[in-house]
Amino acid sequence: MNASPDPRPVFARATEQIATLIATVRPEQLDAATPCDEYDVRRLLSHIVGGTRRIQVVGEGGDGLAVTPFADDVQDDGFGAAYEKVRAATLDAWADDARLDAPVRVPWGDAPGRIALSGYVMESVTHTWDLSEALGRPLELDQELARFALDFAHQALPAERRGEGVPFGTVQEAPEGADAYGELAAWLGRVPLARTTG
Repeated sequence: MNASPDPRPVFARATEQIATLIATVRPEQLDAATPCDEYDVRRLLSHIVGGTRRIQVVGEGGDGLAVTPFADDVQDDGFGAAYEKVRAATLDAWADDARLDAPVRVPWGDAPGRIALSGYVMESVTHTWDLSEALGRPLELDQELARFALDFAHQALPAERRGEGVPFGTVQEAPEGADAYGELAAWLGRVPLARTTG
């Protein structure tokens, strides 16, 4: 993974896609289940904003572990604005090319900036799928983003590296005809809501 490309353009696209998806959330959907057992839509939105704040701080040269991965200060009607603000700040924080090869600290360890940001592309794209599933798939999602995230996930999270301390479940079988998001979700141990409730 040392020869990884610059993930910033992909991250920018991923955050734009999340912002578009968040804008579709209706108040009555906030309590809906998501493929993350421990999150409803409200908690997932809080995590998306909080996790982006974390990678912003990492991009600024700070300690990402000092930032809570939840935005408990955001009101139900404020997730869209909060995400737009933090995504813009995060893109600014990573604008300097030097950040890509600088060592940074993220929850899974120390890594060059480009690897850390690629990891957050994977997280962002995965949570995009989670949110899309919870909302009934209101938008067509960018398959290139999921392919980037899946390639990273295959390298960073091999099937045998699951269990204690790893926030991803056992690899699942992707549904027949699954797109890149379905394959990514399955690789990270997720099951589509239709299969958990059907």
